[in-house]
Amino acid sequence: MTDAAVVGATDTAEPAMHFHPQPRPGTATPWDFPAPGREVLPNGLTVLRCHRPGQQVVAVEVSLAAPLEAEPAGLDGVATIMARAFSEGTDKLSAEDFTAELERCGATLDAHADHPGVRLSLEVPASRLPKALGLLADALRAPAFPDNEIERLVLNRLDEIPHELANPARRAAMALSDALFPADSRMSRPRQGTQETVERIDAASVRAFYEAHVRPATATAVVVGDLTGVDLDQALADTLGAWTGSPAEPRPVPPVSADDTGRVIIVDRPGAVQTQLLIGRTGADRHERVWPAQVLGTYCLGGTLTSRLDKVLREEKGYTYGVRAFAQVLRSTPDGRGTAMLAISGSVDTPNTGPALADLWTVLRTLAAEGLTDTERDVAVQNLVGVAPLKYETAAAVAGTLADQVEQHLADDFQARLYERLAETGTVEATAAVVAAFPADRLVTVLVGDAAEIAEPVKALGIGEVTVISA
Repeated sequence: MTDAAVVGATDTAEPAMHFHPQPRPGTATPWDFPAPGREVLPNGLTVLRCHRPGQQVVAVEVSLAAPLEAEPAGLDGVATIMARAFSEGTDKLSAEDFTAELERCGATLDAHADHPGVRLSLEVPASRLPKALGLLADALRAPAFPDNEIERLVLNRLDEIPHELANPARRAAMALSDALFPADSRMSRPRQGTQETVERIDAASVRAFYEAHVRPATATAVVVGDLTGVDLDQALADTLGAWTGSPAEPRPVPPVSADDTGRVIIVDRPGAVQTQLLIGRTGADRHERVWPAQVLGTYCLGGTLTSRLDKVLREEKGYTYGVRAFAQVLRSTPDGRGTAMLAISGSVDTPNTGPALADLWTVLRTLAAEGLTDTERDVAVQNLVGVAPLKYETAAAVAGTLADQVEQHLADDFQARLYERLAETGTVEATAAVVAAFPADRLVTVLVGDAAEIAEPVKALGIGEVTVISA
């Protein structure tokens, strides 16, 4: 090829590139947590409804006043078996037919039991809502609780227990509850029962628990989604509104007591290469005025990768993949009393268990001595408040939060007001709340790990008496 040919080839003009205009953000629109409408049906069932345009998958949450503390003595786990058995057939449909009808609706139905009560969760396309509500109503109105299905659910639950005991995080949670609460408190024992108690459960005990605690007068249904074109009043009247049952007086709720004397419980796992940490105590729940400040301060302490605990234990020292601080509401009463679990959780490698705990306590003591910074507070507010519109994009997220508020005896606008209060909370308030929530000398520490390797280094820290128990 000649030089001229080469020059000609390199001089050939390439096609011009055309760039599309860069998108520009639109004007931000105000956002508030959705406000539900509330009504009581003639049968006593409370209904919260929330129209969410565009949410074509409707979420329904039904809260039943069947708390764990109502389980008969020696039958811990019967509420869980009952919850799982709601989808095992009705007086009209066998378990297989009930499941098939749900599938034809494109619906899913889940249920679980916790300290406040039993919760059923239904999701279904809006066009199939009346049909799915009918199935849900039948499950609540006339569950079959067949002997063979209850026996199968009991066996399934028994199969789960060894796996839970082998899971370090679950085992730590069990040990912390056992340490914090007195032995006669339901909160001291596993939510879904132990092998000894679950083995005693049969269809008769499930039916007895159902008869004693499940009725429309003490239940609440939350319906959230795009209700355009749906005659919800008629659908409710034909389904959940046709469920009948006797009225009942509110159950007396026993007070919660806990012992947060600083101490350490090691659940021995010989040869474990990691130590699971769970450090906690009980404290203020959502009824307390301090709750927004406590949420904010706890987020600064251990709510995200940029929190104080992660900065030290993960980024600086490399002890862990992450440590989190959180508050979990356990139970609330109609008169505004409640209890929350305040905890710090994570895992570290076995040789660094002692140093990691020492640094964790240093973070807590430094926080008490120096307080949070305005920058930490501002970032926490931006993250907690700014993410809310994304957090509640789905109908299920909104329905779940509204059902939580019902179970915790909170006003329907609680979540909306919480964001306002978070934005108004100052650095000093957040500091005081988190320091009060996690006092360095009033924390129960559970470590699931190799006691032979970690016991002596932990004793040397002086954070409380050390007790070793078997796994």
